[in-house]
Amino acid sequence: MTAAAPDVITIKLERTFETMDANQDGYLDWTDYQQLADRYIKAYKLAKDDRRARALQTFCQIYWLELLRHAGVDGDRLTKDQFITANRLAVIDTSRLNVTEGGGHAIFDVIDVDGDNEISKDEFARFLRDVWKSDAPDAMDMFTKLDTDGDGSISRHEFIRAVREHFLSNDPEAPGSLFFGRV
Repeated sequence: MTAAAPDVITIKLERTFETMDANQDGYLDWTDYQQLADRYIKAYKLAKDDRRARALQTFCQIYWLELLRHAGVDGDRLTKDQFITANRLAVIDTSRLNVTEGGGHAIFDVIDVDGDNEISKDEFARFLRDVWKSDAPDAMDMFTKLDTDGDGSISRHEFIRAVREHFLSNDPEAPGSLFFGRV
């Protein structure tokens, strides 16, 4: 009997874990989330008291605490399996934090440097390069997929929908399934 292949959401969450595990120790802890927030703050040269920096930092803190709560662990770190289970629960339990909406808006507000409520190609390229250290030749293909209406920019609605798809869609072709590489 062969084992069933992992579903698309599991694959995406595994990639998220691997990308987030800054020191590659096989666990996520608060320092991994703090480093993520710091990468955004540094890449976008945000002052610590900037509204966008505070919103991102607050989201990361609450999200981390929600992951720990949903994982049901006594410690302060998560294995990959605990992270996947906790994320699956956290995104459907919006009683304390709506992960897809809260995180999506906080990140969008940082990326949208000019504040026009759209992410341009240049803004998206900066996000990939400066936050995620990605300069792969096909990285900008994701921009085209996220720009679902083809107007040359990613609207707030398109971005939030992609974040939602990342966490909730089993469709490997959904634009949000492209975060951290094609499934």
